This record gives sequence, structure tokens and C-alpha cells, in this order.
Amino acid sequence: MAAAGSCSEPMLHPAELMPREVALPKPKLSARHRLAEALRRRRTIRESSGRKIGAQLLSNLLYAACGVNRAHGPFGGLGITAASASNSREVEVYVLLAEGAYRFDAPRHALVPVVAADLRRYAFGPRQPQHSSSAPLQLVFVADVDRLEHSAGFDEPGLHDADVQRTYYLVDTGMIAANVYLLAAASRLACWFHHCDREKLARELGLKKSQRVLFAQTLGHPLNATELGDSGQIGLRS
Repeated sequence: MAAAGSCSEPMLHPAELMPREVALPKPKLSARHRLAEALRRRRTIRESSGRKIGAQLLSNLLYAACGVNRAHGPFGGLGITAASASNSREVEVYVLLAEGAYRFDAPRHALVPVVAADLRRYAFGPRQPQHSSSAPLQLVFVADVDRLEHSAGFDEPGLHDADVQRTYYLVDTGMIAANVYLLAAASRLACWFHHCDREKLARELGLKKSQRVLFAQTLGHPLNATELGDSGQIGLRS
């Protein structure tokens, strides 16, 4: 019998409980894709299976959301796939997976671990129907008003006005979510943009006072393939 106060298994330090940082594969988007076809296929599909989304497809989705597409963007900063006010890039994407929650680091195209817990259930609001509770991927959009207040871009008065800030980060979130919708349509994934449990997510993710949880977007493989429209890929590899 083990002595009093001892343990038969070694204790884990908090750092060891954290998921590891994930270096995502480089995005692979085919030059043959047709935007018009992706627009035609774009739709909300709420029901998806628990089948996992592979690393390459996850990489493509996050690149489409707000990945770096040029080294020299507006006001001397990086350029990303979704516009933002004065290139503040104030909206960050958090990635909720079964194994933990991560923050998408766009400049490094990597997933930075935040917490080793499955927070996907909080991607739905308290009274919201959980059509896709087993979906493998939830994206959560978080705005940081400090990035607007201290933008390296054009310092317009609206960046310091709470009402204007709210307009900017809501519009910028919509642009990111629209990119995800199009990549999901091209990749034959179910996709659904919706409210979330903002209070619990803010607490569980350990957000700063300047950060605001906004919305979530569910992604997965559809339960019913007929909802996707016509069969066949449109030039985007997963």
C-alpha cells in the first residue's frame, strides 16, 4: 500500500494538461476553383455528423476565415483574407475541438492551446436548439477592442467610440464568417453561423476585459448529402 500522502501515479503539472500547439499544414487551394459555383452552393446546413475534419481541411478553413494572404497589407501590416477596420484585425478565431480549445494564430498559421477541455457545448446559446452537438468543429469569434483603440492604421475618431467599434467588429466578423461559408460550400461541409453562450465561453477561455465573445460557427460533414446541392468538388482540395 502506498504511504500516506503519496500517489501511485505521477502528478501532472497544469502545463502538461494543456493540448500542444498545432502547426497547421499549408493551405492547399486549387487555382481551378470557381467563385460563382461556391456562391451558388452556399447555404446553411444545421445538422452534421461527428466525423472528424482533417488537418488539411481545417487549415484551409482557417486560412479562408482570416489567414495571411500577403506579407505587405494596409498600413504596413500583414494582409489577411478578410477586411478589418484600419487593418486592426480585431476579430480573432478560437477553435473548439474535442481535445481542447485553441486560438488561431494567423501570422504563424498555427493553433495556440488555450484550455484542455471540450468547450463545444458552449458554442450554443442557453435556449438554442443544438442541431449539431456532435459536430467536430466550432469556431468562436472574439473581438478585442484594444486592437481598435490602438490600431497601427488610420487613427479615425470612430476607433475610439464604443458604438462605432461595435459596428466595426460585427461587420468584420460577418466578413470572416462569409469566407468560411464559401470554403465550406466548396468543400462540401455543413456550416451554420449562430449565437453562443458568451458568458461561459468568456470565462472558460480566460478572456481579457477588452475581449468580447460574439458568435459561433458550426462545421462538420452533413448528415444528409442531398442538402449540398449538385455532386462533385469545385476545385478545392481537402
